[in-house]
Amino acid sequence: MDLSYYMELMGVAFFAISGALAAAEKKGHHNDIFSAFFTGFITAIGGGTLRDITLGNYPVAWVRDGNVLWAIFFGFMLTILFARYWVRIRKALFLFDSIGIGIYTVIGTKISLGAGVNPFGSVILGMVSAIFGGVIRDTLINEVPLIFRKEIYATACLSGATLYIVFDYLNVDKNWNAGFSVVLVVLIRVVTVRYNLSLPKFKLPE
Repeated sequence: MDLSYYMELMGVAFFAISGALAAAEKKGHHNDIFSAFFTGFITAIGGGTLRDITLGNYPVAWVRDGNVLWAIFFGFMLTILFARYWVRIRKALFLFDSIGIGIYTVIGTKISLGAGVNPFGSVILGMVSAIFGGVIRDTLINEVPLIFRKEIYATACLSGATLYIVFDYLNVDKNWNAGFSVVLVVLIRVVTVRYNLSLPKFKLPE
C-alpha cells in the first residue's frame, strides 16, 4: 500500500499545528482564534499550492480533496484542545515544523517525479513544497523566514529529496524510501539545531 497520501494529510496537520502555534506565541499581536487558524491554514497549504501551480495540477490539492481541509481542521483542534501542553513543550513548534517539512519534501519530490520532472527539478520542487508554507507563516507573523536565518532549513530538505531520488533510482520500496527520507530531514534539523551548526556565511568582499 502506498502511504504517500496519508503522509501528505499528516504533513498538512503538522503544518497547521505549527502555524497556529507560531501565531499564538507571537507577542504583541492580537491573536484571536481566527488569526491562529488562518496562519495554520496558510502554513499547511502554501507549499503544496505552489507545487501544484508549478506542475499545472488544477485544481490544487486542497480544492480538489476535502480531506486536506479536514486535516487542517483536525490539526487546529489539536492545537486548541492541548494548548496548555504546547506551552509547556517549548520545542513543539520546532518538532512539528521539522516533521512537516520532512513529509512535504518527500511528497513534493514524489509528485514531481510522477509528473515527469527531471530529478534535479524534482529535488527543487520538493524543497519549495516543504518550505514555502513556513515562509508565508513567518511573513504573516512578522518574523524573518527560517530560510534566511542561521538554522539549516532548506538544505535539510534538499538532502531528504536527494536521498529519495537516489533510493527511487535503486528501486528501494517506496514506503521505506519515504520513511528514510523524512527521517533524514528531521535528523538533520535536530542535530544542526542541537549543536548550533550552520552553513558558511557568504559575504561580498569590502
